[in-house]
Parts: sequence; structure tokens; C-alpha cells
Amino acid sequence: MNKVFLIGNLTRDPELSETNSGIPVCRFSIAVNRRFSSQGGEQQTDFFSVTAWRNLAETVARYTKKGNKVAITGSIQIRNVDDNSGQRRTFVDIIADDVEFLTPKSAGTEDYAPAAPKKKPALEAFDDDSDIPF
Repeated sequence: MNKVFLIGNLTRDPELSETNSGIPVCRFSIAVNRRFSSQGGEQQTDFFSVTAWRNLAETVARYTKKGNKVAITGSIQIRNVDDNSGQRRTFVDIIADDVEFLTPKSAGTEDYAPAAPKKKPALEAFDDDSDIPF
């Protein structure tokens, strides 16, 4: 099974484009902190390239920007490419199945924000004792 779950911050604004056949694709990268620091106490970070397709691509491009925290569920895809000098290069990409936005909305921005909790309706007093038959 090829399944990955990552939580990190976007390192740049997402780039939305379309394939030749008109399918939306969004590419972005995230920085993910490792669980442990180095021996010198420095926080270690890994950087991942992420690709989202179709409706998810449009949603990510619309509601995220550099610095936003996201949770990504997806799969790992390995690509081998020959560069201009004939050297074989390997790229690791994350293909997103789901992206959850974890950064709350700032005042006055178009960013994603979780819905505010709804107020419970006030209950009215109800006197039904007069209709009790006993």
C-alpha cells in the first residue's frame, strides 16, 4: 500500500495550471518538521513537492498561500528523468488525495476558515401541567 500523511507549511504560493486536455493541476511544496532535532539541537525539516488534480487543485489554489499549514493525505510517486547532460535524476512527488486546511482565517482575508459555531436557539418555557389527566 502506498499511503502518506504529512502536516506542514506551504513554502511558496500554489501554482494552478491546466493540462493540454483542460484538467486543472496545482503544484506546491510543503516544509515538514521532523520529530527529533539534530545532535546540535537544530530542528530538521524535509521539503516535499505536492501535486493536486481537478477540483482539489482549484480548491488548494484558491484557499492557500505561502506559510499556510495543511494536512495532506496521498501517495508517493517516483519519477526518473534524464537531464540535459544525460544524468539520470530521481524526483519524489506526493500526489494529494485530500488536503485539509489547518491555518485559521485572518480578519479581512479570503483565506479558508473553519465555520464559527452556531448559537443554540433559546428554549421557551412550556407549561403543560394543566393537560395532565392524573
